[in-house]
Amino acid sequence: MSLKFEIRPTATPTSEQERTAKLVDPGFGRIFTDHMAIVRYNQGKGWHDARVESRANFPLDPAAAVLHYAQEIFEGLKAYKRDNGVNLFRPDANARRFRNSAERMAMAPIPEDVFIEAVEQLVRIDSAWIPGGEGSLYLRPFMIASETFLGVKPSSEYIFAVIASPVGAYFKGGPAPVSIWVSENYTRAAIGGTGAVKCGGNYAASLRAQAEAIEHGCDQVVFLDAVERRNIEELGGMNVFFVFDDGSLLTPPLGTILPGITRDSIIALAKDSGTRVREETYTIDQWRSDAASGKLKEAFACGTAAVISPIGKVRSTSGDFLISGGAAGPVAMGMRKKLVDIQYGRAEDPHEWIRKVL
Repeated sequence: MSLKFEIRPTATPTSEQERTAKLVDPGFGRIFTDHMAIVRYNQGKGWHDARVESRANFPLDPAAAVLHYAQEIFEGLKAYKRDNGVNLFRPDANARRFRNSAERMAMAPIPEDVFIEAVEQLVRIDSAWIPGGEGSLYLRPFMIASETFLGVKPSSEYIFAVIASPVGAYFKGGPAPVSIWVSENYTRAAIGGTGAVKCGGNYAASLRAQAEAIEHGCDQVVFLDAVERRNIEELGGMNVFFVFDDGSLLTPPLGTILPGITRDSIIALAKDSGTRVREETYTIDQWRSDAASGKLKEAFACGTAAVISPIGKVRSTSGDFLISGGAAGPVAMGMRKKLVDIQYGRAEDPHEWIRKVL
């Protein structure tokens, strides 16, 4: 299936002077571009009315299904400015994961080519918003249930949209090691749940645990499995890797965690270099003892926003411990450079992950 997008440029674009001022220090997720892409669905018409238009509020009935039954999913990806154009990084993987999320949440899956076309059309019309240097244009495709009713059933109407936000480097001065709080009171997901889905409810459920992490002076929370409360799963919004003294990498297996696109890219690049990668369970007790013995050399988190964040300190009610003396390690930083160089077109793209938009 393919849809032709009607392009309706805004009648009141942000002036070049104002846009330039905003791009000096955009932060993350606070500034938005002039346009959005939108496609609607109902059971009678299917997906229809594809447009790129001025970014604006949605008119939603107070009984819209998303407000009561949380049928909502989203994605996150970036557009990168390069010397001779603009890149997207693995949008096909985002489109595929978005479709899987829709199916798990009993929502109408949008065709993957329509998802990618919506993203590309928005990047084209708002390309002037992409910051230079290590900045990028963060893209947020999302879908909400818009049918007006009260009753527990899948909605028959949906709105799919893409908005964009110019973002600077996630870490000023380079990635600094983060501190992690081990959540013992809250879990993120269980087998059969929505842990592998990128839906708002997963993130809402993590916020209390994240607040607990902040209360204990930590940057992020790490969740344990919901059954035994001992196996490492993932952070509040990032996957996690462990680096051992034999050079191997370990990352928790899929099932109850998000199949991160950055995670998948790291596994592929590590295997390219001959590194052994294990997707296995790893307990908090193993983490603690391996850090103490020196068997564990590094740990790092990964995701679209920050790419890779080295983990320097782990805190819990059972005591704290450092990893690699609390410093960023060479494997994490080397892998981050490999990924970022591919994304910005500064290095060879061995897996054909880059999609040129402009």
